Amino acid sequence: MEEPMAADELDELDPVEAEAPHEPPPEVEPEPDAAPGPGPDERLAAIEAAVAEFNRRSAHRESVIDRLHEENQRLRDGVQRAILEPVVADLLRLYDSLLREAARLAAEETDPAQSRLLASFADDTLLTLERCGLDEFTALPGEPFDAGRHAVTSVVPVDDEALDNTVAEVIATGFVERETGRVRRPLRAHFHRYQPPAPTNTPADSDPDDEPAEPSAPID
Repeated sequence: MEEPMAADELDELDPVEAEAPHEPPPEVEPEPDAAPGPGPDERLAAIEAAVAEFNRRSAHRESVIDRLHEENQRLRDGVQRAILEPVVADLLRLYDSLLREAARLAAEETDPAQSRLLASFADDTLLTLERCGLDEFTALPGEPFDAGRHAVTSVVPVDDEALDNTVAEVIATGFVERETGRVRRPLRAHFHRYQPPAPTNTPADSDPDDEPAEPSAPID
C-alpha cells in the first residue's frame, strides 16, 4: 500500500503540472497533394522531340564537315596545280620535242636506233604526265573540228566539200585533266578548208558583142 506524499513533496511539484491536466498534442494539418507528373504520352513526345533535335544538329554538323572538307580539297588541289603547272608545261614541251626529233630521224633513215631511243624517252615523259593527272588524246584525219579540244595551226585547201573543216594532219596531241575533264592543252592540227574551183569560161558562155568586127573595105 502506497504511502501518501508528504507536504514538502507536494510543494516541490510544478503548480501548473499539479493543477492543469495534460493537453493533447496539436493536430498536424495534412500537406496538400503534389501536382501530378506528365503522363506517358507527354514523356514520349518529349523524347521524340529531343531525338529529332539531336538528329537535326547531327545533320547540320555533318554538312559543315563536308563543306569544310570540300573547301580544303579545292585549296589543296589549287596549291598542287600551282606548284605543278610550270613542271607540266615543261614536260609537254619536252614530249613534243622528243616526238618531232624521233619522227625526223625515222624519216631520214640514218640511224634507226637513235629514233627508237628518242621515242622511248617520249614514252617515259608521257608516263610522267599521266602520273601528274593528264591523259593524252589525238584525232584521225577526217574527224570534224571541235572548238573545245582542237586548235588550228594552218588550213589546207581542198576541193571536196565533204572534207571541209576536218582534220588534215595532227601536229601535236592534246591533253586533258583526268579528274576534272578540263582540256589542259588542245590538240594542234592542220585542217581542211573547202575552196570551190574557179569558174571557167566556155565558148557558149561568151558574149556575141565581144566577137571581133569584120575589117572594113579598104578606102580608095
